Amino acid sequence: MQKDTLQAELGYPAVYPPQYPPATAYTGPQAGYQRPQLTYPGSQSAYPEPQAGYPVPPGGYAGAGSGSFPVQIQPGGPTGTPWIPAPPPPVHCPPGLEYLTQIDQILVHQQIELLEVLTGFETNNKYEIKNSLGQRIYFAVEDTDCCTRNCCGPFRPFTLRILDNLGQEVMTLERPLRCGSCCFPCCLQEIEIQAPPGVPVGYVTQTWHPCLPKFTLQNEKREDVLKVGGPCVVCSCCSDVDFQIKSLDEESIVGKISKHWSGLVREAFTDADNFGIQFPLNLDVKMKAVMLGACFLIDFMFFERTGKQEEKSGVW
Repeated sequence: MQKDTLQAELGYPAVYPPQYPPATAYTGPQAGYQRPQLTYPGSQSAYPEPQAGYPVPPGGYAGAGSGSFPVQIQPGGPTGTPWIPAPPPPVHCPPGLEYLTQIDQILVHQQIELLEVLTGFETNNKYEIKNSLGQRIYFAVEDTDCCTRNCCGPFRPFTLRILDNLGQEVMTLERPLRCGSCCFPCCLQEIEIQAPPGVPVGYVTQTWHPCLPKFTLQNEKREDVLKVGGPCVVCSCCSDVDFQIKSLDEESIVGKISKHWSGLVREAFTDADNFGIQFPLNLDVKMKAVMLGACFLIDFMFFERTGKQEEKSGVW
């Protein structure tokens, strides 16, 4: 009797333990009950459940949550070799240059033109641009007319178009016509780098010096950023030729552009040259593109041929 009185004071039912209705008595949601939302805010369709074997895109990928994402092919790799998508481009990175943010070395290989070797008839230069593993990341082709190539020789103006592996033009290099004398400032060589085409990101200008080949790398505002200097005698006989990339005060070396020795036969009978470019990994991607433009300007100035005559004579 005391137990029943204590339960009543505490609010417990008179029957202990309390009796609940059987589970079969449940008849569904009561009036006013709302089902949980099956879509995310702003979404118009239910979120698809992942199925067995569903490929989960990497974190940060722009297509994550869309249910599928494209499988890309690694540059230079065998067909069908999947690889993870490239990371989102850094801030202020021109489209198509994202890959340059991940590397600190570029190899430039000029293709051998059989017609030019046999006849001496100057053709448009073509280059393969590769990473340190030999995988092609870009392809460069000169766009000039026949008369300009064969009349102006290595001092010819040209438009060099750089394409990615999808055939899209990501960079354009424009070199104006300048004569072969460095006695006047108007004769100093220059090349403009555009990325994407039509948008200048930097310039390479020759700096006057009586003995040494010197250049200045500038940004899109034509502000000096880096210096480039080469040897007094530009000769690649059985050795590499290095053009050092230095700070503005020329006290520290930040990289180099090297013309590689390609062998006696190739050097003697062709003008298909090989170059290597080294730069800091964290360097601004636009300046990496400008260094690539400096490599092509150096190639035309010191290692290009006209017919069977090689145009190498010191700094000119």
